[in-house]
Amino acid sequence: MEMPSNQPIVLLREVGGDRYLPIWIGPGEATAIAFAQQGMAPARPLTHDLFKDVLEAVGQELTEVRITDLREGVFYAELVFASGVEVSARPSDAIALALRTGTPIYGSDGVLDDAGIAIPDEQEDEVEKFREFLDQISPEDFGTNSQ
Repeated sequence: MEMPSNQPIVLLREVGGDRYLPIWIGPGEATAIAFAQQGMAPARPLTHDLFKDVLEAVGQELTEVRITDLREGVFYAELVFASGVEVSARPSDAIALALRTGTPIYGSDGVLDDAGIAIPDEQEDEVEKFREFLDQISPEDFGTNSQ
């Protein structure tokens, strides 16, 4: 949760690097992501669980999720299937589905360059500074610059 607005935020960490990608998401998607992270299975499937079940039923494999773009403060993603089909998706939905299917999530270099925030892994005080930084910013801070 980003303070003081209490808006949910997903932090994607760069593998083999020290950058984090903060993506603001809605409360419903935050719940879906948290359920998947905690291995919780609701009594009735949530939308992302249903989508996973449908993919399995029709024999489609989700091979990767890509965070592809950031325009005017809005992130964009794609679902990539083994068949080669690519489908546009909101990053929050794509992440929730990726967690359920064990699918890797990739951020484009451009998105990481534009919105990634470097935090050295081994430095706890840097992580605290990052948390303080998150308390001071909003999604609008990641809008494109018209210069």
